[in-house]
Amino acid sequence: MSDEHPPGLDPGALRRHLDAARPGLVQGPLTARLVEGGRSNLTYVVTDGSGQWVVRRPPLGHVLATAHDMTRESRVISALHPTAVPVPRAVLLCEDASVLGAPFYVMEFVAGTCYRTADQLAAVGPDRTREVVLGLVDTLVELHAVDPAAVGLADFGRPEGYLERQLRRWGKQLDASRSRDLPGIDELHSRLAKALPDSPAPTVIHGDFKLDNVLVGADDRIAAVLDWEMSTLGDPLSDLGLLAMYSSREAGPGAAIASTGSAPGHPPVTEMIERYAAGSGRDVSAIAWYCAFAYFKLAVIAEGIHYRFTLGQTVGAGFDGIGELVPMLIGHGLTTLQEG
Repeated sequence: MSDEHPPGLDPGALRRHLDAARPGLVQGPLTARLVEGGRSNLTYVVTDGSGQWVVRRPPLGHVLATAHDMTRESRVISALHPTAVPVPRAVLLCEDASVLGAPFYVMEFVAGTCYRTADQLAAVGPDRTREVVLGLVDTLVELHAVDPAAVGLADFGRPEGYLERQLRRWGKQLDASRSRDLPGIDELHSRLAKALPDSPAPTVIHGDFKLDNVLVGADDRIAAVLDWEMSTLGDPLSDLGLLAMYSSREAGPGAAIASTGSAPGHPPVTEMIERYAAGSGRDVSAIAWYCAFAYFKLAVIAEGIHYRFTLGQTVGAGFDGIGELVPMLIGHGLTTLQEG
């Protein structure tokens, strides 16, 4: 057997730790592969030839700053597993950085497909696409129906002033990435601050809820919601606004945006919002603000990537065109806020 292994995960060290912490779980030598597509924490699939598991750890070189992410992700999926929200079962959390070089957690492997683009959805046909997307909305309803206190997450975040803090945070992110004139972005930020809506009762929120952060099973049902690193207690409509933005036909192409809204059979955003409102019982009359904020946040993220690309700090396919998306996102944010 080759001694080669993906960066950041030594299968032998992992096996020794699992043998000590979960005797009998692993039946033979482990092999591992890095799952492509993640933008932050690293994800691996490991197997002993019969069973499969998933390991999550922070990016290489960022151990202490992101160590809390592992505890947070493991905690939230452990809390949600007994609920109607489909999440993988947590197997083990290891906060000892000496095992793999960083804290990590292990969860069960869930079979499923991750649909990232409209072309991928088009291949399954309009009827199945519609079922998948409406199921995604229903899953968000299920998440926001969970009582945080009932699952041990009463202290999972500080929901008071959540939207104000988010606006401040992303405003600071923008200031840290300013390298060129971006007409309209300060106006968008200012108008969002002046029109801040009253938040409904707080819930557990995912923070990045969209189709390419879930696995879809062979039955076209949502098999697992993944990537909980931004989860907290906060305004549930922020999840809905982000999902609506990513599902919009106007979201646009590009490496920074996984737009699926143009796939045949994909429900219109208005229908998705109405379905959420009917299922959750929440007032969604201010949803335009949340959608506009989602555009602002994505514009800031894209500008940050563009800034790092110009400095030669980001390499890879598609990054050279991200800067061109930012003005489009700003425009969509302003238009959405005005129409709302």
